[in-house]
Amino acid sequence: MTDMFGILRRAVNPGRKGGRPGVPTRTPERRQHNLFDAAATFVAASVEDDQDRMDEASGWVSPEALSFGVGELACRAVIALARERDESPEAVARTLLGLADE
Repeated sequence: MTDMFGILRRAVNPGRKGGRPGVPTRTPERRQHNLFDAAATFVAASVEDDQDRMDEASGWVSPEALSFGVGELACRAVIALARERDESPEAVARTLLGLADE
């Protein structure tokens, strides 16, 4: 009897132990970037006014994913600053945006 679980395991994980018969395994040509890689690079490049790097990071993920990542980065930065300053996240966010006096 054929080892059905072994066949399924190799079909699901083709890079392990030979993969599916007749189907070559893929080797990534370059490192895959996730939305957080893209967001961190995009924001850092924006601060440094590096348009080429911003364009590069923009191509790593969809515009929606990049937008989500930048928003998540902003949230985490405000939380970190609020803890460091012992202030509320709202107060920090308003200060960063120049809205503290309004």
